Amino acid sequence: MKILLSNDDGYQAPGIVALHAALREIPGVDVDVVAPEHNNSAKSNALTLHSPLYVHQAANGFRYVNGTPADCVHIALTGLLGYRPDLVVSGINNGANMGDDTIYSGTVGAAMEGYLFGVPAIAFSQVDKGWGEIEAAARKAREMVEQMHAQHLVGEVPWLLNVNIPNLPFDQLRPVQVCRLGRRHAAERVIEQESPRGERMYWIGGAGPAKDDSEGTDFHATALGHVALTPLKVDLTDHEGLAYWSDTAGRLAQPSAEAAGAV
Repeated sequence: MKILLSNDDGYQAPGIVALHAALREIPGVDVDVVAPEHNNSAKSNALTLHSPLYVHQAANGFRYVNGTPADCVHIALTGLLGYRPDLVVSGINNGANMGDDTIYSGTVGAAMEGYLFGVPAIAFSQVDKGWGEIEAAARKAREMVEQMHAQHLVGEVPWLLNVNIPNLPFDQLRPVQVCRLGRRHAAERVIEQESPRGERMYWIGGAGPAKDDSEGTDFHATALGHVALTPLKVDLTDHEGLAYWSDTAGRLAQPSAEAAGAV
């Protein structure tokens, strides 16, 4: 099995280093790393379209790109690798990607880029920042990938999984729980400061606390020590709203009374 490994924290981040070492322990697996040169957190699915991308190779064999996580996977799959991987893996991220985080996440964005090219993909994240118990998280990720491969779940049919692993010792991690995304409250207020030149500047506020952490969500599962696995999809269509807006569209096409009178 051939794996393309990327992330959003950068090619030198402890998460990708630990995950690379763990995945290489799976018999018969080859792992190629193509990751951002610098931290690209919260870059989502962004692609670099108006400046060139450069690829360099580190002493450990990791290739790094002056671009976003999606850039890395995109150029890897469209020419850099020279082959089609069986699986795209992203992570391990420094902090959770649960609920609304998935919209902004560069970790998820890298995995999603693989999925868009028809390759099965997984995004791995630790629930808390700081890399605590990163070796345990990498071991759990390896175990999951190895089991999926053994059960022939890695094949021609693409899928996209989001996995969040609590920062716990390996023997304290509870079983994988398949769950839906929760929800966060709105982000914290923007942080306003003054630059040394007297200019007003702003920092985006931190992520809000959980709004929906009820049973069945990723927030609830990880709070109990479970590894949370959420299948994702790219289709943003509001299927429940299709009928309503189909009916409404007919009324929207009709001129208003004011507009009709003005004709």
